[in-house]
Amino acid sequence: MKVLDLQCRLGHVFEGWFGSEDDFQSQKQRGLVQCPLCADDHIEKRLSAPRLNLGAREPAAVAAAPSASTPSGAAISAYPSAPVDAGVLPPALQAAWLELARKVVASTEDVGSRFAEEARRMHHGETKERAIRGQATPGEAVQLLEEGIAVMPLPLPVAAKETLQ
Repeated sequence: MKVLDLQCRLGHVFEGWFGSEDDFQSQKQRGLVQCPLCADDHIEKRLSAPRLNLGAREPAAVAAAPSASTPSGAAISAYPSAPVDAGVLPPALQAAWLELARKVVASTEDVGSRFAEEARRMHHGETKERAIRGQATPGEAVQLLEEGIAVMPLPLPVAAKETLQ
């Protein structure tokens, strides 16, 4: 099993597990490897060091104690600070976004390209109100807003719509 560190064009970093390098390349060529956050299929491998489990114990976590010069309540990190690229989300934030997206998918009905039609029908009382999601063109979204129908664009990653193995 090969575990690869992968990255999309937007800088989202994630891990992929493949049977072999050939398996990864084959899936990538067929467009099956996508970013779990933005569904970008332009995926590149990142440099990663192999992890060998030879029975060694995990290194102890570096604990930094607050000093007199540290303001009370200030966070102390054992990791060197680096500039944050606005296009790259930290892994914890990526995980939170994916969890939220999965909750949205689980609690809404996918009406697909009929989104604008269904939203109008609910707004006019022609059908029962319910939480829906789907696709609308930018023009349809503007028309809905002009009619007083609240809509919100929410790009859902493919990974939120299916079970990860």
